[in-house]
Amino acid sequence: MALDKLVVKGARAHNLKNIDVTIPRDKLVVVTGLSGSGKSSLAFDTIYAEGQRRYVESLSAYARMFLGQMDKPDVDSIEGLSPAISIDQKTTSRNPRSTVGTVTEVYDYLRLLFARVGRPVCPEHGIEISSQTIEQMVDRVMEYPERTKMQILAPVVAGRKGMQVQVLEDIKKQGFVRVRINGEMVDLSEEISLEKNKKHSIDVVVDRVVVKEGIEARLADSLETALRLGSGKAVIDVMGQEELLFSEHHACPICGFSVGELEPRMFSFNSPFGACPECDGLGAKTEVDPDLVIPNKDLTLNQNAIAPWESVSSQYYPSLLKAVCDHYGINMDVPVKDLPKSQLDKILKGSKSDKIYFKYKNDWGQVKEGYIVFEGVLRNVERRYKDSSSDWVREQMEKYMGQQPCPTCDGYRLKREALAVKVSGQHISEITDYSVVEALDFFSSLNLTEKEMQIARLLLREIGERLGFLKNVGLDYLTLSRAAGTLSGGEAQRIRLATQIGSRLTGVLYILDEPSIGLHQRDNDLLISTLQNMRDIGNTLIVVEHDEDTMFAADYLIDIGPGAGAHGGEVVAMGTPEEVMNNPASLTGQYLSGKKFIPLPVERRKPDGRYLEIKGASENNLKNINVKFPLGVFMAVTGVSGSGKSTLVNEILQKSLSQKLHRAKTKPGAFKSIKGIDHLDKVIDIDQSPIGRTPRSNPATYTGVFDDIRGLFASTNEAKVRGYQKGRFSFNIKGGRCEACKGDGIIKIEMHFLPDVYVPCEVCHGKRYNRETLEVKYKGKSISDILEMTVADGVEFFANHPKISRKLQTIADVGLGYVTLGQPATTLSGGEAQRVKLASELHRRSNGKTMYILDEPTTGLHADDISRLLDVLQRLVDNGDTVLVIEHNLDVIKASDYLIDLGPEGGDRGGTIVATGTPEQVAEVPESYTGRYLKPILERDRGRMRKQIEETEKQAAQMK
Repeated sequence: MALDKLVVKGARAHNLKNIDVTIPRDKLVVVTGLSGSGKSSLAFDTIYAEGQRRYVESLSAYARMFLGQMDKPDVDSIEGLSPAISIDQKTTSRNPRSTVGTVTEVYDYLRLLFARVGRPVCPEHGIEISSQTIEQMVDRVMEYPERTKMQILAPVVAGRKGMQVQVLEDIKKQGFVRVRINGEMVDLSEEISLEKNKKHSIDVVVDRVVVKEGIEARLADSLETALRLGSGKAVIDVMGQEELLFSEHHACPICGFSVGELEPRMFSFNSPFGACPECDGLGAKTEVDPDLVIPNKDLTLNQNAIAPWESVSSQYYPSLLKAVCDHYGINMDVPVKDLPKSQLDKILKGSKSDKIYFKYKNDWGQVKEGYIVFEGVLRNVERRYKDSSSDWVREQMEKYMGQQPCPTCDGYRLKREALAVKVSGQHISEITDYSVVEALDFFSSLNLTEKEMQIARLLLREIGERLGFLKNVGLDYLTLSRAAGTLSGGEAQRIRLATQIGSRLTGVLYILDEPSIGLHQRDNDLLISTLQNMRDIGNTLIVVEHDEDTMFAADYLIDIGPGAGAHGGEVVAMGTPEEVMNNPASLTGQYLSGKKFIPLPVERRKPDGRYLEIKGASENNLKNINVKFPLGVFMAVTGVSGSGKSTLVNEILQKSLSQKLHRAKTKPGAFKSIKGIDHLDKVIDIDQSPIGRTPRSNPATYTGVFDDIRGLFASTNEAKVRGYQKGRFSFNIKGGRCEACKGDGIIKIEMHFLPDVYVPCEVCHGKRYNRETLEVKYKGKSISDILEMTVADGVEFFANHPKISRKLQTIADVGLGYVTLGQPATTLSGGEAQRVKLASELHRRSNGKTMYILDEPTTGLHADDISRLLDVLQRLVDNGDTVLVIEHNLDVIKASDYLIDLGPEGGDRGGTIVATGTPEQVAEVPESYTGRYLKPILERDRGRMRKQIEETEKQAAQMK
C-alpha cells in the first residue's frame, strides 16, 4: 500500500493543523492555496525536511558534524518517502566564478571536448601549432644576439604535491648538479627538503650556453637530453629576459608560442592552470568608475558634483578641489558637462608633475600650507579603498568602483594559451558567449574529422542534451558565460531543473517551488512537458504552484486553506483537477472553473498627457529603443523571458530616476536621454527582498504603527504615574525589555552534535518585556499581547484610534490580516514582505508625483491574493500616482491601463518594442506573443462578465 503512495500523518509544521495527506507516487502533484496557507510548510518544511533528515541521519556522526543537524519536522509519520531533492527559488550562487555553463555542467563537457579535439593556433601568426623538430628549436635559439646567456632546462615535475625525494635522487644519479625548484636555483649537493602537502615544480639544468657561432651541435645534444628528461618538453631560460617553452608536441615555429599538453584543467578559469593571471579568472577588475564619481553631470563643482568629495563633515577635500581649480583657472560654477575635457582630466587624473599651492585650516585651527602634486580624484578614491584600515571608508569608496573587463584576457577569464585552442575556428570562451540556441546551432553543424568525431560523439551528445533541456525550460536566451549571481529566482530554479533532468535520476521525489515564475505563457507549455517527462521516467513531483495551466496538467491537486496563517493549514480539497473544480469548499476550484474570476476594468484610464520618455536605450540586448511611459496610469511592461524588461525598467528607468530624484549612487544602463522627470518627485521600488534581516524587525515596526502603539501605551495613566516614556515599550533598548533574552523572547541553546534548541526565555516566558513594563495595560492588554495579536484583530481593537487603525487597515487590505503584529520579518515570504512594503506606502498622503515600480509582484500569490493586490495597486493610481509592473501574469496584464510589450524573442533576438497601448490594442498585434495569449483571456472574461450581469439582472427581476 505504501509503495504506491506517500502518506503523511499528523503534520503540524508552522500553521498546519495536524493534517493527514495521501499523495500518489510517480505522479505530477500540485499543492496550491492562498499565500500563507501552509503549502510550503507541507511540501518543504515537512516532506522535504524529513527526506533530507533521513539522508543525513544515515551518515556517520563524523560526517554529520560537518553537514549540520536537521530538525525533525513536526509530524507523526511519513510513509513511502523516496530520496528527496528540493529545487527552490534561491539564486544558484552569488560566487562570481559560477556561470550558467558551470552550474549546468555544460562547461565541464566543453573543457573535455577542447582538450581532446581542440587545435592550438598561434595567436600572433594564425598558424596551427604542431610539434617542432630539434633542428627548428636550435634555429630559434640561434636567432638571439651573440653573447646572450641562457640555460637549457628539463621540466620533470610540474605542480605536484610531495617531497619528490626519489625524483631528486634519480636526477643526481644521472650526473646533473643543479635544479630549479619553484623558480629558485638549488645545488643538488645541498640537502633539499620539500613540504609534503605543497605543490612543487622542478626543472633540471641540462646545460648553460652563450650564443655564438658553432654551438649548434652542443645545443642539439642538450635539447635532446632535455626533451628526453622532460617528456617531450624543454625550457630555454634566457638570462634576465624571457623563457621559451619548446615542445615536441605543440609550438609555433615562427615565434615559439607553445601551448603544452591539452588537458581539461587548462580550460578552467577556476584553476591556476587555466585562469588569466591578471584577473585570476574573474574576467573583470574592480576599478574606479568616473560615471559613479560624477553621477550627475548637470551639477557644478560647487554643488558637490564630485560625489566622494561631498562636504559632509571635513572641509579638506572641498578646499583641495578649490585649490586645484584656482591653479588651472577652472570655473566651479559651470555644470560639469560643460567643462572642457582637458580641465576635467586635471581634476580626475591629477596634476602629474605640476605643483599646486594648497593651504588648509583643520577643525582644530591648525594651518597647513605648501606646494603639492595633486593625485587626482580617481587615484584618491582607489588609494583610500586599497589602503584604508576602516571598513566603513572601504564600503563608502566601493560605491564608486565598477567592474571593467580585464585588459589581459578581454573578459574571457582564461590564459592566452587556453584561448589559442580552437574547435571549428572558435575558442572555448567564444562558444560560452553564445546563447543556448546559438550554441545548439554551432554544435549541430560542427565539422570534425572522422577520428575527431569518434572521440567527441559522446561529449557532443551530452552537450546537446543539456542545451536542449535549457531550451525546454524556457532559457534559450541565456548565454553560457552569464554569471549565476545575475539570474532571477525563477531562472535559477529552472537551470537547476534542467541540470536535474540531465542527471536522469529515477525513483526520486522532486519538490519544486513555483517553477513558472518569470516565465511567459508561451514557454509554459515547454516547462509543463518537461515536468511530465521527469514524471514519466519514474519520479514523483510535488510542485507548489498557482499557475492555472500547471494545475490543469497535474495528475493530482491538493488545495490548502481555507484562509491564510491561523485561518489556513487545513486540506480543503484533494483529487484530480476536475474533482477540485467541483468541490464548492475550494477557492482554487472556483477560480479554475470560472465561478470566481478577476474582472476586467469597467473603464481604462487614459494617459493625461504627462510622459516619461527614454531615448536610445541600448543596455544589454536593448536595440537603441525609444520608450514613452505615460504617467498617472497602471502600466505593465511585458514580453517573453529575456526580452529586456528588467534591463529597461530596473537598470535604466529606475536607476536613472533614483540618481536624479534621490541622488542615488547608482549607474544606470546605457541610454541617450530621459525627459519628463520634472513630473515626478519620488520613485519607489517595491521588491520582494526581506523587510529586515533580523527577527527584531516585524510588520508593526516596518510600517511605523508600533511607534504609534508605544506612544499610546506611554500616554496611559499607569505609564505616566511610573514615569515611563515611549522608549520603555521598545524591545530593542534597555529599560523595558527583558534583559535575560535581550528582548528576543527566546534563548538559543547549542547542543553540538544535536540541532540547536530554541527555548522560551524562563524569565519573561517569551513575552520579551520585564514584569514592570507588562503591568502597564491598555484596554486590558499588555504591549506583549498586542504583538501577539493578528492585524485583523488589531483593526477592531484600535478602532477608536484612527491613526493606528488606518495603518493596520492598509496591512489588512493587502491580504495580510492573518499576520501577527510581532511576526519576525525573517519568517515572512517574499510575497508577504512585498505586501508589507505596499501597505506602508498606502497610508502615506500622496501628491500624485510618485512612481511605484514592482518586478513580478504576483510571485507566490494565489488568484484571490492577486485580486486583492490589484485593488491596492489601483488605489495607488487613483491617488494620482503611477504604478509600473514587470509581469507575465495575464490577470495583472488584462487589468492594466497601458502595456509596453518587448520582444519578439529573448536574448539577441529581443530588445525591441513589439507593441504599446491598451490590452485590447496589444491583443490585435499579430507579432506580439503577449497579445496572442491575452486575446482569448479578454474574450473569455468579457463573456463571463456579460453572464454575471445577466444573472444579477435576472435575480433583481425575480426580487421584484
